[in-house]
Amino acid sequence: MRILADMVHTTPHILDVSEIVRPEQKLKEREAFRDYSEKNPLQQRVKKTYYEMHTNQTVDFVKSQHEKWLKFDHVECTIMEALDKLNSLVDESDPDFDLPNIVHAFQTAERIRADYPEDDWFHLVGLIHDLGKIMAFYSMPQWAVVGDTFPVGCLPQASVVYGMDSFKDNKDMQDSRYNTQLGMYEKNCGMKNVIMSWGHDEYLYQVIKNHCEKAGTQIPEGGMYAIRFHSFFPWHTGGDYNYFMNDEDTDLMKWVMRLSQYDLYTKSTNIPDIEALKPYYQSLIDKYLPGNVAF
Repeated sequence: MRILADMVHTTPHILDVSEIVRPEQKLKEREAFRDYSEKNPLQQRVKKTYYEMHTNQTVDFVKSQHEKWLKFDHVECTIMEALDKLNSLVDESDPDFDLPNIVHAFQTAERIRADYPEDDWFHLVGLIHDLGKIMAFYSMPQWAVVGDTFPVGCLPQASVVYGMDSFKDNKDMQDSRYNTQLGMYEKNCGMKNVIMSWGHDEYLYQVIKNHCEKAGTQIPEGGMYAIRFHSFFPWHTGGDYNYFMNDEDTDLMKWVMRLSQYDLYTKSTNIPDIEALKPYYQSLIDKYLPGNVAF
């Protein structure tokens, strides 16, 4: 591991709000958090995180994060080193689940492997899907690392967590370029051409894209879509923003939904034998993401 920029936190704490509060009715019964009383402190922290996210995630903010992070000059390490690093990350959304983060990565990957044995690239996607959370070591706020993602530069839709009220202080909502349904985009422009709120999904997608271009390797587009949009619940689960979709999105959305299915609520005390599994997953890393990856 080659550290290019000093890490601010050695054991950062995050609250993975996507697992705690789900507005979609079909996910309610699986929600990790069910006490909606205003006095509940965890509920208030989740609400605060989303209100801060929806206030601060603007077009200008996201562009500034692209400028900051897409130089890929924070750390260079192998995929296994990055997975080990995430073990120092404390997920406060699961107070009763104190197993290392690498366990969740292997749990997700192994469940995908069982159902899609021929798609080795999808096994790897399940393993690495949270690696963008490495940003938390550099003092990034919760609302720019975890939580549901959404397009900036257009009007938020009904299924976004906490709704329009949470965007009341977002400056883009006062800008006529951005405060309509389509905003700065065209109908059926394709999700690839939409600027997403900044978080671990978009960051990892850009990291992997950059590395594959340098290494001369390729993860199938379905895998790249799954990494980039797995936290975009207002789209793949809420049914909103379909007016941005083109034919490619219609075809690839199934992989996004598949990863989300294995990622959300898969944490359990059933621990896979990680050391026994490492040689198989290292072979996938060598095939698709060899060498040191620049984050």
